[in-house]
Amino acid sequence: MVVEDEAALANLIGSYLERDGFEATITGDGAEAIALARRIDPDVLVLDLGLPSLDGVEVCRQLRTFSDAYVVMLTARTEELDTLIGLSVGATTT
Repeated sequence: MVVEDEAALANLIGSYLERDGFEATITGDGAEAIALARRIDPDVLVLDLGLPSLDGVEVCRQLRTFSDAYVVMLTARTEELDTLIGLSVGATTT
């Protein structure tokens, strides 16, 4: 599952995943990401931090209440605090 609000980037990531044999579901909204994750039970989420409705940290925090999916946070943020927050809610940062 790709959770990224920049449509071009989300589609690019999704196309790479599909090219490598993965099924990619794409959304650009944090609240929708939670609803989709409950419905499709993804194995992996590529998750942006800056999202409408719920940010990526809150998406990850809520996701952890019902899923053990692997979460890769995709972000342009470079502050050490952002990395620590992402890791503390259960993500791997890239």
